[in-house]
Amino acid sequence: MRLIAAAALAAAMLAAPSPAQAAPAPKKLEIADITPEGAHKEKVGVGFPIIVTFSRGVVNKAAVESLLEVESERPVEGAWRWVSDNKAIYRTKHYWKPYQKVSFTARLSELNGNTGVKDVTRRFAVGPANVSVVDTRKHVMKVTRNGKLVKRIPISAGSGGLVKNGVDVYLTTSGVHLAMGKKPVERMTSSWMGVTDPKDPAYYDLQIPWAVRISDTGEYVHQSNGAYQFLGRSNQSHGCVRATPAGAKWFYQISQRGDVIKITGTKRKLDWNNGWSYWQLNWTEWKKGSALTG
Repeated sequence: MRLIAAAALAAAMLAAPSPAQAAPAPKKLEIADITPEGAHKEKVGVGFPIIVTFSRGVVNKAAVESLLEVESERPVEGAWRWVSDNKAIYRTKHYWKPYQKVSFTARLSELNGNTGVKDVTRRFAVGPANVSVVDTRKHVMKVTRNGKLVKRIPISAGSGGLVKNGVDVYLTTSGVHLAMGKKPVERMTSSWMGVTDPKDPAYYDLQIPWAVRISDTGEYVHQSNGAYQFLGRSNQSHGCVRATPAGAKWFYQISQRGDVIKITGTKRKLDWNNGWSYWQLNWTEWKKGSALTG
C-alpha cells in the first residue's frame, strides 16, 4: 500500500504545474508603431499628432504615460490622450511652430518589470504652416502658408440629400480636419454607401487624381471628375471637396500630413475621432483623456 501511495504521490507531483507554468511572465511592453514617419522620410504640418501604438494593452497607463517624452525646438504645451488600451495620441494646445524638429522618446526600459526592452526615439520635421479654409457656402478654398494667402481655389463640396441613420452622408463635415495622406490617383467607389451593382444608377467606380485624404469616412480634397461648371458655384459632390485640375494638383503637391484644413458652412459636424480630427476637442476636453491629468 505504501508503494502504491508513493507512486500516486509521484504521479501527482509530475502532473502539477510548476510555479512558472501556473503564472507565466507577462509579455514585455514595446512600441509597435509610431505615426508619422521620422524627419528623414517626411515633413509634417503644424497640426500633426504623434500616434503611438503599443505591442499590447497597457494596464498602468499613468506609469507608461510618464515615460513618454516630447521635446520641440520651439516649445508648446501638449498632452497625451488614450483612445484605446494600446494607443495614445499626443496633441499640442496650439499648432506647432513651423520649421523645427520635434523629438519623441519612449523610455519603456524604466517601466517596472519591463527590463530588457530598448527605449525608442523618433524625430519629426515640421514644415511650413499650411492652413486651408474651405467655405462650402461661397464655394472657395483659401490656402495660407505661414499666415499669408497664397491660393484661392474654386471648389464644390457635398450636395447633401442621402440620409442614413439620421445623418446626411452626402454633406461634407464642418470642422478642423488634418491631411492624413495623399495619392496621385485614388480609386473611389460607391461601395461605401452599399451600392455595388453596376446597373444601379448610383453606382460609380472612378480613378480620381490628386487625392488628399482628410477623414476616415472617405472625405478628400481632390480633382473634380468633370462637372467643372459647378466649381466655385454650387455643391455637387458626395461629401468630398472637389477642386479644379490645376488647383487640385497644386494642393496635392504642397500637402503634408498634419496640414490643417478647416471646413465651414455645413450642418454636419466632424467627429473628433473621425481620422485625425483631434482639434475638434478643445484643450480642456482633450486633456481629460490623459492618465496623468484627466
